[in-house]
Amino acid sequence: MTEATPPAAPRLWTPEGFRDDEWIHADSADALSGNGRFILSLRTFLVLDPGVRAGSRERLGVILQPGEHLEDIAEYLGDLSLVALAFPAFSDGRSYSKAELLRGRHGFAGIVRATGEVLVDQLPHMLRTGFDEFEIAHPVLLRRLEAGESGGSPFYYQPTAKPADLPAKGAAYSWRRQRQAG
Repeated sequence: MTEATPPAAPRLWTPEGFRDDEWIHADSADALSGNGRFILSLRTFLVLDPGVRAGSRERLGVILQPGEHLEDIAEYLGDLSLVALAFPAFSDGRSYSKAELLRGRHGFAGIVRATGEVLVDQLPHMLRTGFDEFEIAHPVLLRRLEAGESGGSPFYYQPTAKPADLPAKGAAYSWRRQRQAG
């Protein structure tokens, strides 16, 4: 019997390439007493002392699981530098909606990170919905990104959360409509 190879530790990727991850996933608020930047669970974040939360903004992030509600942190977004959105299964797309809401409805200007099952065909869509960073563990995606291939199509049918990707004012959806000949 052969021993299974353990999954690779996630590597942090941004559109600028791979980089060292300065954020640590912490199990408790006790981590904030040390140095570093920490990603806390929603439950741990919500019970933080308000003074600690406000005073730790530059080193404080929160991770939301698909079943957790964005509204639970909406009033605290000014106290966060990073919101990580979990993808425990590639087929669970609820975190796409949360990224769009963070950027569009809530105007969150901090880092939006994808964690978990980030796959090759999902990456371009994640970028368009507002994600900035990705914890990548999938071997195929790691190889492609190492080769400089992030994939995707240059053509889209839907608008985007990224203001830089929006068409010039007035062009909105006009490219979808074609005048009939005749």
